[in-house]
Amino acid sequence: MQPLAFVDLETTGGSATKDRITEIGMVLVDDDGVREWSQLIHPQMRIPLYIEQMTGISNEMVANMPSFEAVAAKVDALLQGRLFIAHNARFDYGFLKNEFKRLEMLFKPQVLCTVKLSRALYPQFQRHNLDSLIDRHQLQAKERHRALADAQLIYQFWQLSLQQFSAEAIEATVKKLVQRSSLPSQLDPNLVHELPESPGVYLFYGENDLPLYIGKSVNIRQRVLSHFAADHRNSKEMSLSQQTKRIDWIETGGELGALLTEARLIKQMTPVHNQRLRRKNALCAWQLQQKQDQLLPQLTWANDLDFGSQNNLYGLYNNQRDAQKALRNLAGEHQLCLGVLGLEKVGNGKPCFAHQLKLCRGACVGKESGLEHATRLLVAMGKLKLASWPYPGAIGIREANELHVIDHWCYLGTARSDNEVEEFLTQGRPAFDRDTYRTLVKALKKSQIVHFRSQTPVMPQKN
Repeated sequence: MQPLAFVDLETTGGSATKDRITEIGMVLVDDDGVREWSQLIHPQMRIPLYIEQMTGISNEMVANMPSFEAVAAKVDALLQGRLFIAHNARFDYGFLKNEFKRLEMLFKPQVLCTVKLSRALYPQFQRHNLDSLIDRHQLQAKERHRALADAQLIYQFWQLSLQQFSAEAIEATVKKLVQRSSLPSQLDPNLVHELPESPGVYLFYGENDLPLYIGKSVNIRQRVLSHFAADHRNSKEMSLSQQTKRIDWIETGGELGALLTEARLIKQMTPVHNQRLRRKNALCAWQLQQKQDQLLPQLTWANDLDFGSQNNLYGLYNNQRDAQKALRNLAGEHQLCLGVLGLEKVGNGKPCFAHQLKLCRGACVGKESGLEHATRLLVAMGKLKLASWPYPGAIGIREANELHVIDHWCYLGTARSDNEVEEFLTQGRPAFDRDTYRTLVKALKKSQIVHFRSQTPVMPQKN
């Protein structure tokens, strides 16, 4: 085999992008024999108390130690050309990758995780963390949670494995693990072969049945693996990869089915890592109502109106504050009167504040007629107008062998038979959803539409 480097790091915490290295330990093995190297590192940040207590490395111990920048060339030279071996290698590799990246140095070794190696060689055992290996194989631990001592433990496990398995078996296993697409050590390595290369939705689960994250892709396998391929560069991805214990997926006929299913599942299951698409209970829009010669915007709520059926709604907002902010910005762009719009209290015949700054054309004081102001308001809000549902009832959108059943911008479900279509049509509409609406507005322009000849009326469901 090629030269080997058994590596362990101690750090200030678990985030490769935010925390820093405090100690590096290596056991280097090649044709010249075995040698060891270790170095305390000044992390250029405070070591938290709980980390001090766990590792025994204090702020005082590293106060006069070199920074990583000072030893980077040495570390790079020691690891050059060697197979990088670590326990839960994603952690150690991720920290070194980010340290070298800060110095604009390339770090791209071949990596072997001994958690995965242990699982491959000893599948009869359930646990493969370092403490479990110490107990199971009676490894000699000099000092836990110090870099060189833990690197020595990894090397002991390697030596034991060479005694219990042939060199050919070890080499074949290592080759398979090193070449395999990277997955977190807690996931079944065979999963990489099971993930479909087709459109759909994937769900990351932690310890329970509530998903941590739901995503979609036109290629499930490629997208899932991409989460883990670059997780060391993003603290959120790193956190997600560490928490994920299993992965499920739902295949769809195409990208539209994946988008619709993702939006529906996120609203239903509210995974903690999906902030953008999670349910917004207070969805609202502006509705223009005529009062004498003026058009006045009134805030309306999705719980009170059937948003899919209205033809005079403008904008979609999560709350009243966002709606009013958007209307104020629109008024500023078009010199509309905040007083007339109801966003500023002014007395009869009194100028609004914007008019005093010459930012309002004077509808508040009669310099502009109500009709002129209403006309300009209508034009200004035109780009915010919600599309009204263009069909008398529900329709189907054909995608591959599936039919997405849609009614008034609401996704009822994906049917694969006439019976399923009938079932969706009679079960009632879900609440209006902004993300589904936006997806469907685009989809209708380029999709194959199926018109149902007869159908049971679909009544909206209240939240």
